[in-house]
Amino acid sequence: MTVEVGSPAPGFTLKNQDGQEVSLSDFKGDKAVLLVFYPFAFSGICTGELCSVRDDLSSFQNDKVQILGISCDTTWSLKVWADQEGYEFPLLSDFWPHGAVSESYGVFSSDLGFAFRGTFLIDKDGVVQFLERNGPGDARDQQGWRDALEDLAA
Repeated sequence: MTVEVGSPAPGFTLKNQDGQEVSLSDFKGDKAVLLVFYPFAFSGICTGELCSVRDDLSSFQNDKVQILGISCDTTWSLKVWADQEGYEFPLLSDFWPHGAVSESYGVFSSDLGFAFRGTFLIDKDGVVQFLERNGPGDARDQQGWRDALEDLAA
């Protein structure tokens, strides 16, 4: 299945940086979800992107939307990174089965073993309303995320 705008978002349950399970279905009917896949914790572009989210968190997470970061890193490395950078949003580990959720969204590289940069806005009904897929070295323009969130709220 290829995830496209207008298609149902693949469900998942992953552990966050604190070892707690988080499911996409936890938000269905209540909040939209902004999924942000990224290659690696502690890497330059990933840190820059998520620090931008941290510094403007209310634009991406509020009573109507939840942001979830997803990588193939372990929960332990995500915990250290979240604590070090002050991230106050869930970072989910797609470590095992390795990259299964990333693959279901079409952003996993089995050759390289990590997720490319993918962003998916899923509405309260579980339908993808916005998506972008970027290569590992291609930083994303977060204004597109803001615009998609505004369109969803309208």
